[in-house]
Amino acid sequence: MSIQAAMLPDGKRLHLQHGPIDLIIEADGDADQVSQAYAAARVRFATVLDVLSGELQTLRSLIPEEGPEVTGPIAHRMVDAVRPFWRSKVTPMAAVAGSVADEMLLAMCACTELSRAYVNNGGDIALYLGGAEEFSIASANGPVVVRAADPVRGIATSGWRGRSFSFGIADSVTVLAASAAQADVAATLIANEVDLPGSIKVRRAPAVALFPDSDLGQRRVTVEVAALTDREVDTALRRGLQFAGHLQARGLIAAATLGLNGEVRALEAGSAVTETRQHA
Repeated sequence: MSIQAAMLPDGKRLHLQHGPIDLIIEADGDADQVSQAYAAARVRFATVLDVLSGELQTLRSLIPEEGPEVTGPIAHRMVDAVRPFWRSKVTPMAAVAGSVADEMLLAMCACTELSRAYVNNGGDIALYLGGAEEFSIASANGPVVVRAADPVRGIATSGWRGRSFSFGIADSVTVLAASAAQADVAATLIANEVDLPGSIKVRRAPAVALFPDSDLGQRRVTVEVAALTDREVDTALRRGLQFAGHLQARGLIAAATLGLNGEVRALEAGSAVTETRQHA
């Protein structure tokens, strides 16, 4: 697998792709600053997949209360992000996309001074916002705006219809957190909680039957959801919202938006992070 690197047609964003890692990067600043940032991104990206691959056996395993031993900076980010959830039987792979985004952003910002930058790794986004800069992204509840003064530098979205497996039935869960790695694992876990345990309307299959290399092994993931009643939708969303509130109370997330069958529940943050509420 060769590394692909190219500017997108708009001339502003850089696309980097290597195996399963697919990044869209944008940096704002003067021309020299942006050029330096993109050069640094290319250099850092060259070793990301190979280094991660060397630690996959450990990263695909459930983490113990202490440990495991990893060496690479991205692997450390993954383990640190998952550490608060070690009892939830989640592996560090739950934070891989966000951790890669965080590391790539760090490499860009360490080499030059930018006004704003983001790294989007398949919907898991690491942010740098300077001065009065802001970043806006769509969610199931309408646009979410993050400002430089907010304690949010990571956004992630998860759900059973996405590119990753889920134990739950959420169409989408978008989380705002202090880093992309933290948002990544939290979105995964909140999406898992949006569920109707034991319902015959939810069909599941072993993860390895769908993807042989899945870190989830024989654990059953959602593959189909039949039509739900309004009451069932409300029950599932309430489960997810309660868990999201628990994470917010622990300081692990800033805000979350949960969507299922066109219904939306939002866990609001302080006034520094603004969610414009819309009917789905």
